[in-house]
Amino acid sequence: MTLAPGEFEGSLEVLVEEERPGGDGTPPEIEGRSLGQLAWRTLKADKVAMAGGVVALLLIIAGFAAPLITKAYGQNDHDPNYPLVDAGTQLPFGSFGGASGSHWLGVTPVLGQDVLAQILFGLRTSLIIGGLATALSLVFGVTFGLIGGYFRGFTDTVISRIMDLLLSFPVLLFSIALITVFSLVHSFAGLSGTPLRFAIIIFVLGFFGFPYIGRIVRGQVLSLREKEFVDAARSLGASNYRIISREILPNVVGPILVYTTLTVPNYILGEAGLSFIGVGVQSPTVSLGGMLNDAAGFFQVDPMYLFAPGITLFLLVLAFNLFGDGLRDALDPRSRR
Repeated sequence: MTLAPGEFEGSLEVLVEEERPGGDGTPPEIEGRSLGQLAWRTLKADKVAMAGGVVALLLIIAGFAAPLITKAYGQNDHDPNYPLVDAGTQLPFGSFGGASGSHWLGVTPVLGQDVLAQILFGLRTSLIIGGLATALSLVFGVTFGLIGGYFRGFTDTVISRIMDLLLSFPVLLFSIALITVFSLVHSFAGLSGTPLRFAIIIFVLGFFGFPYIGRIVRGQVLSLREKEFVDAARSLGASNYRIISREILPNVVGPILVYTTLTVPNYILGEAGLSFIGVGVQSPTVSLGGMLNDAAGFFQVDPMYLFAPGITLFLLVLAFNLFGDGLRDALDPRSRR
């Protein structure tokens, strides 16, 4: 088949015109994506990480909404005319720890309190302590990491040696000793009772954990301070504060976010461990670690009381870790498998 003169050119013009959007001759627009949009797109594609994030979010909502949920659930108290625990054995009536339509996860031995309500309030306790301890670590770690990495020299040496000193402390033994000493003090810095114990646990976990994020931030800043955009800002007369806050800090937000999602579950486990050995949160304040400690003596006759808070703690830590791992892969392309 042959084309007449001029027919080939006409066909080519039609093809080019069809490829242009709308056929108006204007070139197609190219829409760029920011690093945040690219990271979010990658994170959404990671189904495991998104599932972990959803579970973590649901547990956070359940923990902080514990008073409302237990009020709607209607199991804060039980009618003394209908005992839930055998007076002789101190164990719940029925199988699976007294689980029923009214008490989905059963009731506790001795006191007959609803296990689900206890878990919700225990979640709130663990999340408050883990979140505030993480915030304390971020404040100290990011501040000292930025200062040491940017100014280097003597300042960096002093800060690095302080971090090394804190990392050499046996944190668990020191935590037990410090909490035990303050348990004999009725008030300190205007705090007493449960708020004082919360403050001590948060301080111990957060202060002795900040060198980890401090080292991460310091390493990032040492690399960023040699980049061209920092030299350009310095040549334009920008102050050290402006360079640190406007040029360097936004570029370390990614590692800080990843550290946060991976540190919250570590501090939750730390609080649970302290409460389990009896030096953390004390009754009547509910803690998942305290529930595990109470359930240890009834494990053989009432395993449901141990499994319920144990599985909840496991799911909470696992969800945070899965989401944090996916967030790390999304923010750092070099770490993607």
